[in-house]
Amino acid sequence: MIPNAASKSGSVEITMRDLGVRLARVRLARNLTQARLAHEAGTSLPSIKRLEAGRNSSLDTLLRVLRALDLGDRLLDILPNPDVRPVERVQNEGHERRRARTQTEAPKASDWAWGEEDEQ
Repeated sequence: MIPNAASKSGSVEITMRDLGVRLARVRLARNLTQARLAHEAGTSLPSIKRLEAGRNSSLDTLLRVLRALDLGDRLLDILPNPDVRPVERVQNEGHERRRARTQTEAPKASDWAWGEEDEQ
């Protein structure tokens, strides 16, 4: 099974399993044992086994493993840089957003609608 093909379904479990498979392949391509990777990442062997098996693991473990495999900086590449927003900065007069607003429905102008006067 191709790891990337199944992850499009959106299942968290499938994505975790695919991530574990990819990490194991990278580790093996670099001729590292799980024990050696655990030592270089500063984490435990069971944590590496859990991560590669696609089971629940901590973000700390993932980041340590990625750094040990020299992939730590690539993780940030999946998210756009929030600092690059020149149009929004001009609109907000240079002020940065500090929180998000809840989305509310726009109020109706009135309850009247076309054709209602004929129904009476």
